[in-house]
Amino acid sequence: MLTSKERAELRSQATALDTTLMVGKGGVTDAVIAEAENQLYSRELVKGKVLEGAMMTPREVCDEICEATGAEGVAVIGTKFVIYRFSEKVQAERNQSGRAKRKATPVAKMNPVRKGAQARRQAARKVREQRNEYFRQMAIDKAIEREREKKLRESD
Repeated sequence: MLTSKERAELRSQATALDTTLMVGKGGVTDAVIAEAENQLYSRELVKGKVLEGAMMTPREVCDEICEATGAEGVAVIGTKFVIYRFSEKVQAERNQSGRAKRKATPVAKMNPVRKGAQARRQAARKVREQRNEYFRQMAIDKAIEREREKKLRESD
């Protein structure tokens, strides 16, 4: 599953890509899936287009191809869609050419401002809960006291 930041990075990379996968009136056939599989293996990121004659929406086409190939949908805009699947072949090429290796999944950095705000909200919530519990208990005690006074008046 791609994070939103990874998806945004892939979308920015896809703007420079040419549309290489076309889906026509035949819809998502075995040939289209085989071609998508081949392209995903050789380049990881594939941009496709759904022609007007197709009886499917681009979202449906993207979902069906992703399901068949094990890829993930990155974006669907208009009649075009972008899919991604990690490829060992592309990674090996990157390693040989000296380009950057696959980045590890980024670990969320601690934001001290956010941490302080969260701590203040948590403290305020605790104070609210204590105050609500106090007033709830006081209401119960008053109700019990009224019942006792009512029984005393009735017995007199």
